[in-house]
Amino acid sequence: MILHELIDYPTLRIIWWALIGVLLIGFAMTDGFDLGVGVLSPFVARTDMERRIALNAIGPVWEGNQVWLILGGGAIFAAWPPLYAVSFSGFYLAMFLVLAALILRPVGMKYRSKRPEAAWRARWDAALFVAGFVPSLIFGVAVGNALVGAPFYFTPEMVPRYAGSFLGLLGPFPLLCGVLAVSMVVMHGGAWLTLKTDGPIAVRSRRYGSMAALAVMVLFALGGLAVWLLLDGYRITSPIVTDGPSNPLLKSVVREPGAWMTNYRTYPWMLIAPAAGFIGAAGAWLGMRARSEVGTLLLSKLSIFGVISTVGVSMFPFLLPSSHAPDASLTVWDSSSSHLTLFIMLVSTAIFLPIILAYTSWVYRVLWGKVTEEEIRRTSDSAY
Repeated sequence: MILHELIDYPTLRIIWWALIGVLLIGFAMTDGFDLGVGVLSPFVARTDMERRIALNAIGPVWEGNQVWLILGGGAIFAAWPPLYAVSFSGFYLAMFLVLAALILRPVGMKYRSKRPEAAWRARWDAALFVAGFVPSLIFGVAVGNALVGAPFYFTPEMVPRYAGSFLGLLGPFPLLCGVLAVSMVVMHGGAWLTLKTDGPIAVRSRRYGSMAALAVMVLFALGGLAVWLLLDGYRITSPIVTDGPSNPLLKSVVREPGAWMTNYRTYPWMLIAPAAGFIGAAGAWLGMRARSEVGTLLLSKLSIFGVISTVGVSMFPFLLPSSHAPDASLTVWDSSSSHLTLFIMLVSTAIFLPIILAYTSWVYRVLWGKVTEEEIRRTSDSAY
């Protein structure tokens, strides 16, 4: 037996569908609070020292947290080439805005305290707010467009073509998803600042974080109702071949109202995902009011896991449906790399992902504790 045949093709496809979800959720759980602190900073930190405390709460970890996004993008490129080609070309301007905003963060973190003038620091504070708000909003809008369907098709030569525009991405439902994403990172950033700071910053973080947690519950419920009652989903009508070639044009797909709810009727256990989204947000709200720190952060992570997982299990087996040509929709069964490629990637992941997790855990353990004004004054040469 050839080594890569130890795991059959359909199983490998499912594993990589799950791993992409793990990487994206990992990014949201870690870098999510970094983005949230950027959005919250103008509201919870009102003096220069308070803003420095907020920045130092994420300063030692944000670069490592961003690695999850790089891993996710790389995994999509290697495991799901058609998805990478369609999404990164069709959403090119949106991705450029995300990249530009993310570039602002390291520049702002490094340059903000290089000069003492209030105007100089205020401009970089504004840049850091943009660096947190814009990626969060656009990532949410992208997820909303995945549920609505992207306007793309394939030529007879299997070249993907995008038939939409940037403004076309900003429909009512995608914007609702974008605001939900911003609310999630604000909730998560509030939970992190509650854990890492004391005094007025922690008090304000609890206040804004609890408001964001309520917003997450309301917006998540509204999004669910829209998916159930208003939004057309997608359904495969031809026989499903799970071990066939990666050719999205070998199937038939229809759009129909409420199709995204089919998996919950077929597999009721999938309701765990939306339940986790609501329970986590409700728990984070209660935790902030009760001044719990570690518990609030963990429940905020649970909410993020639930919300993102809900999208994945609702759409399965679709990765990115096409509103322009439904038969060209990308699914788990017809958009992956080869059997051998997925197996080699899985072996590599099995080796390196535990190392990354172990190193990340060690870093957080070493950096455990609250950021104080005394610490920043004592290390003023290296602090942000």
